[in-house]
Amino acid sequence: MNFTAVVTGASKGIGFSVAKRLAEAGFSLFIVGRDNNRLSDAKSQLLSAGAPEVYTFSGDLSQSDVAKDCVAAIANTWDSLTVLVNNAGVFLPGTMMEEEEGQFETLMTTNMNSAYHITKGLWPLLKLSKRAHVFNMCSIASITAYAAGGSYSVSKFAMLGFSKSLRLEGMPHGVRVTAILPGATLTDSWAGADLPSSRFMMPEDVANTLYSAFLINENTVMEEVVLRPILGDI
Repeated sequence: MNFTAVVTGASKGIGFSVAKRLAEAGFSLFIVGRDNNRLSDAKSQLLSAGAPEVYTFSGDLSQSDVAKDCVAAIANTWDSLTVLVNNAGVFLPGTMMEEEEGQFETLMTTNMNSAYHITKGLWPLLKLSKRAHVFNMCSIASITAYAAGGSYSVSKFAMLGFSKSLRLEGMPHGVRVTAILPGATLTDSWAGADLPSSRFMMPEDVANTLYSAFLINENTVMEEVVLRPILGDI
């Protein structure tokens, strides 16, 4: 069976590690990001890792018209979709009452709206797959409010709620839905942090966990997966 996967936010960090793990497993990939150069580099690496084919789409999925264009590009390429990984997101620090005007909207549209629009658009393709699986990249901040990132936490709480509701909607169609809740992971989001690497997880660990959730029997679903560094949250 030729498995297919769409990974958003796939040009770096957790998204790239997930795409690479799926490439190693032989998935055909459609990777989405905002930077054409990064996507081109990622495509080359993913083909070398074993993906039989890699397509790219560059754009800001928080804009509904861009998300529709992305969906159309995917639908014109594949007749069905096995895996969707909603990983596109951004972290902006700040308390809700003191953050810059518009920061709340930016975080909600990037972290939540993009996942909603791309999932809704690809839902018909997912329902046509025999092993359809949606992975929503949530966060520890989906269950524990983060004082220095109030609006970020709100967006991630929303993402977890989206996963729970989508899980119910996917049941009749055999579409599995898993929320991944990683703690501090060594990506660009933590660039410049004065902390030892032992305080972080590696993005490859998140990717391996996600793939393990896909591999279990299709009659079983990991609804929520919480991952933390062994030394705890930062």
